[in-house]
Amino acid sequence: PVVYTAVSDPVGAGLADEEGNSVGNITGTSDKLPVEEQLKMIRDLMPDAKKIGILYTTSEANSVSTIKEYKELAENYDFEIVDSGINTVADVEMAAKDLASKVDCISNLTDNTVVASLPTILDKANEKKIPVFGSEIEQVKIGCLAAEGIDYIALGKQTGKMAAKVLKGEAKASEQNFETITEPGFYVNNKVAENLGITVPDDLANNAVESFDEITAE
Repeated sequence: PVVYTAVSDPVGAGLADEEGNSVGNITGTSDKLPVEEQLKMIRDLMPDAKKIGILYTTSEANSVSTIKEYKELAENYDFEIVDSGINTVADVEMAAKDLASKVDCISNLTDNTVVASLPTILDKANEKKIPVFGSEIEQVKIGCLAAEGIDYIALGKQTGKMAAKVLKGEAKASEQNFETITEPGFYVNNKVAENLGITVPDDLANNAVESFDEITAE
């Protein structure tokens, strides 16, 4: 049996069928981003924003499918998505600089190449005084303004429970559909908000799972 974790699109990766059933003796958890919640949160924090920039790796299937969802939902919140595809880490600096000059903010995916280059993206965004929104708690710690995102520790525990069922003989991997995180959490960096002159609405601030008052170097 195989139990995976943090696969954004198990169906696209060939690990499950369209109904979520396992393909083979395999199951696990998905870190699919709560795109609609993220868009709503960005609108609440930036009522006048029009364009959201997204960097993504063209060869990452998970990123391609998430970009598609962003574009499908963006018009519901009066946003335009401006995406910029990259191939390698070497492409990030120039792409981030160009993107930051065209948009009101940047929103990150769980794209491996992009996340590895987040300090570079933050640097280019800060030059233009625009916020970067993260996709999980660690990105907010190191300088993203906020995220309706994922706590990977919680996701790991959820995956562990599925593995425990297999190990205890309670259920085979093939009998368990993949699972997603039950509720996204709002995370905010108050220091970043202060630096950018952005006021976090009370209803968001009061419901934050966790907030940070400093920017922690990666």
